[in-house]
Amino acid sequence: MAIFFLIAAFVLVIVAYVVVMRAGGFRFPYMHFYVRGKESGFSFKEINLLRRVAIQNRLKNPTSLFWSVKTLDRCIRSAIVGFRASGQENNPKNLEFLNKLFDFRRRVEFDQPKYRLGLTSTRGIAPGQTFKFALEGGGIYIAKLIENNRRHLAVTYPRGNSTPPGFSWRNEDLRVYFWRAEDAGYYFETKVVGDYIDRKVPILHISHAENLVRAQKRGSVRREANTNASLYPLKTIDQANEGVETRGGYRCKLLDISEDGAAVVIGGRAKAGLPVKIQSELGGDVVVLSGIVKSVNFKQKTRASILHIQARTPTVPMRVKILTFVYGLFDEAESRSTLKRHDPDEIGDKRPRKALEVPDGEVEEEKEVPSRRRKGK
Repeated sequence: MAIFFLIAAFVLVIVAYVVVMRAGGFRFPYMHFYVRGKESGFSFKEINLLRRVAIQNRLKNPTSLFWSVKTLDRCIRSAIVGFRASGQENNPKNLEFLNKLFDFRRRVEFDQPKYRLGLTSTRGIAPGQTFKFALEGGGIYIAKLIENNRRHLAVTYPRGNSTPPGFSWRNEDLRVYFWRAEDAGYYFETKVVGDYIDRKVPILHISHAENLVRAQKRGSVRREANTNASLYPLKTIDQANEGVETRGGYRCKLLDISEDGAAVVIGGRAKAGLPVKIQSELGGDVVVLSGIVKSVNFKQKTRASILHIQARTPTVPMRVKILTFVYGLFDEAESRSTLKRHDPDEIGDKRPRKALEVPDGEVEEEKEVPSRRRKGK
């Protein structure tokens, strides 16, 4: 009987040892890991998943998964390499695992101060920022910030609809909108305190504002692509699909992409509200997105239009492909592109050979298409 208990105790010790080692070993900082995970807003189930990731990648500091984008990128890349080596890259279970890791990656990314803090005053806006002015009864105008000093903002003379002869911007009330790269959209109201066109100096001075309204907070990381793509007009957004097209379509240039949208440039004019499908090859994978053209920037000089597309939520396999490219997981370190929102006003002449043309009477420039809401909401 004593021998039986000894054998049973030995087996239990072995089992316990194996369980502990699979869970991370005796050196794994369980308490600190779970406490830090809860402090970071992760659920118990999510913390267990990240613990597995930390163990599989033999991280010296496992808690870095809760704050380090670089660590998460390394772990996601390692998982993809492993799945590819075993031929299980398209296994639904593995794709869902990667999808979860990308969720964590996005959460950690947007928990960084540059996304959370934002601006509260115009005094923090950097020169080079593009503004959109809304002038009551006068349409939309574009200007760029030249200088930001203690007394005022100096901007380039606004481009847009023609103004009446003798018109002066001085004392005009403005509603100003701008998108701050890697941050969010902002709005403020101000007044023009100086119009110097009469001195042959094409600039305006506008007053500072201390109450910026932060809106359209960025929800996904967008990366420059600058590659050839094909655009397929859809009759309705209900025709959206991820099937790979082998013919037809209009040539365009994919400027940037994220999991929830893209920007493309096409020759000629286009209008907001069009349902479209975009197809391109990124990082060796064919990527397909369908969505609605939310706004259009038409460049008179190059006769080209930049379409800003809000995409339908991609399937898990497509999301994994897109985010693998967006985060540059398999780029060489020295050639990894900066993740940023493309500034449409910096685009040169990139007119494709085949253009999607829309009659001039249907053009809607700089128009934001309101989101459709169900009645009662």
